[in-house]
Amino acid sequence: MSNKINFTMAKAQWIFYLLTFFLCIQSAPVKCAQTSSINSKAVMMFPADKAQDVNPDTHLVLTFPSKPTLGKSGKISIYDAADDRLVDILDMSIPPGPTKSNRARVPYTEVPYVYIPGHWTNANTKPGTPSGTALPTPDNYQLTIIGGFTDGFHFYPVIIHDNVATIYLHHNLLEYNKTYYVQIDPGVLILDNGSFNGVIGKTRWTFSTKKTPPPADSKWLVVSGDGTGDFNTVQGAIDFLPDYNPKRVTIFIKNGIYEEIVYFRHKANITILGEDREKVKVCYANNEVLNPHPANITTNHWPGTFPSRRAAFMVDHSSGIHLVNFTIESLNPKPAQAEGLLLVGERHIVSNVTNIGSGDSLQVNGSAYFTDSSNTGWGHNILGRGPAFFNRCDHISTFGPHILVRNTSANHGYVFLNCKFWTTGDFDTTFAQARAVPSNHAYVEAVLLNCALEDIRPHGWDIAGDDTADIHYWEYNSTNLSNGKPADISQRHPASRQLTMENDAEIIANYSNPTYVLGGWTPKMVPIILSQPEPVIVAAGQTTIFSVKVTAIPDATYQWFKDGTAIEDATNEMLKIDNVNTSDAGTYAVTAKNDSGSITSIAVTLKVKK
Repeated sequence: MSNKINFTMAKAQWIFYLLTFFLCIQSAPVKCAQTSSINSKAVMMFPADKAQDVNPDTHLVLTFPSKPTLGKSGKISIYDAADDRLVDILDMSIPPGPTKSNRARVPYTEVPYVYIPGHWTNANTKPGTPSGTALPTPDNYQLTIIGGFTDGFHFYPVIIHDNVATIYLHHNLLEYNKTYYVQIDPGVLILDNGSFNGVIGKTRWTFSTKKTPPPADSKWLVVSGDGTGDFNTVQGAIDFLPDYNPKRVTIFIKNGIYEEIVYFRHKANITILGEDREKVKVCYANNEVLNPHPANITTNHWPGTFPSRRAAFMVDHSSGIHLVNFTIESLNPKPAQAEGLLLVGERHIVSNVTNIGSGDSLQVNGSAYFTDSSNTGWGHNILGRGPAFFNRCDHISTFGPHILVRNTSANHGYVFLNCKFWTTGDFDTTFAQARAVPSNHAYVEAVLLNCALEDIRPHGWDIAGDDTADIHYWEYNSTNLSNGKPADISQRHPASRQLTMENDAEIIANYSNPTYVLGGWTPKMVPIILSQPEPVIVAAGQTTIFSVKVTAIPDATYQWFKDGTAIEDATNEMLKIDNVNTSDAGTYAVTAKNDSGSITSIAVTLKVKK
């Protein structure tokens, strides 16, 4: 009987190997991981053992036959195969970061610290070296430099989802044209049956990086988690670009989940474009507890620093950053102090982006323009100093007020044009909250124009204090989201104001103009095609539709072409052809244009079946 069982198990194992091999072939050209010979159970490695042309920003990924458990001791080490030099080390005995919100915060420091096996030590070293904010203390945590910022971020060195363990190396330590080998101590990753005993030796898991980086003058960079792009991570692509780049560069993110803290500063003229808004997700469980404000910084504008490091995606002291067509999400349990997106700088554009926070969803400090996007949060959804202009955006609250604006008299606050506000769950809320008036919040401003509302409390606005003369909590033409009828404004807070076209036409016109709100900056973005038209085969006499989705600022105009000739009156995103006949067969394309430029879609065919 035992021989029969052994034969059956061996047969099943061979079937698993064959299926793995078949799936690898079918998924070409993706670089598929190889089966490890580390132990008797199949463990898939990425990058594959002996893989070539690996991007230096790669994560290390192990896929097990069952869910592993992360140990509390042991090390993951990366060595240069040429000279056995230790390049990076992750010590599992060091916890990722603080877990209690009342922890004493450490001061900001400009001096990086580097990990030498066994201890942290002060060292002047290149950005990317494992670093932190203080010399060793009893609460020593995992630390890494992100985006060249000398103050270290706490992070999770290994993240496990189901049977996949992703290893996060310290940033920017691997180099081009190098061969590395990986060692993992026993006990770092544990299977219930004890079959995984780590990776030991110089030849069990090796890989070689690409010979050279992309050309320095590249205008289009591709991020793909499977290694088929120029970079594996969003952060890797951003780090490649020089500070204050004078010419616009597009970073195109292919579909996938990118679980990483993204943080950068002193960048300019970058468009970060997702392949699909729903299928590209940049996310992380970062929060104010894991990465708290330094104790010696009280403002987000302290020169050269960035004290708020709790968001999943952070743009710091940068200009002209365009975020387009993807999802940003904080993965913390809700509620928590953890924005999805945090913006500091000037002239930023966010278009067709889904942003989800774990508490506050969005923080804006500096001029920013949002269009066709959504924000979902569990606290004060949108906060900061502004100015910010929101056009056709959705704002979803699940816990607290939609807005906590903190602008001073130096700039406008937040303006919402043709937006929607609603809540999830069985509760209602308010638009905004003004704290401790009179104070430096005496000039807070939130203006709603032509917005659709649901689950807003009758008084609408929360205002504390008596000195409300300079507060601009204004509404014009608010309607019910459910039926489009005028909203009941009869019980609004007396310090708020209802605008009318009869009395306030100039105010309404000014606040409908982004240039006025954003301190003289006119947002502009050349048309970008988010989804292309598709070829059609249709029977004669039927109706067919070609469509394209485009984002552009200002909105684009359209012209459809058939076989290269403009079609009269075909000037919308959608081209509808009724009662199709054989003369309609041909090749169709559309050009989208605004005063910043134009773009033409791919040409697709219409075939008519007789």
